[in-house]
Amino acid sequence: MRCTVVFARPERQWEWRLELPDGVDLAQALAAAQTQALSASDPPQIDWQNAKVGIFGLACGRHIRLSDGDRVEIYRPLAVDPKESRRDRARRLRKP
Repeated sequence: MRCTVVFARPERQWEWRLELPDGVDLAQALAAAQTQALSASDPPQIDWQNAKVGIFGLACGRHIRLSDGDRVEIYRPLAVDPKESRRDRARRLRKP
């Protein structure tokens, strides 16, 4: 089974193409990607154990079994809370 694990920062993106046995879960794919990442010359700084993850843009747990061709995404923490950002924008627009 083939899958891809990806992680992105504003300045750079990483992609690890993996070939894994059938029936692996997301946690096992992350462990394989972490092994590849740590052997690279410029590994990304990722909290591999606690980062939120998903498959094709849908957040999910690490126990989910992968299918052939899945794209596993590692998400960064938000820099700003979206609700707070909307409130700030609304306050600025209301001011004369």
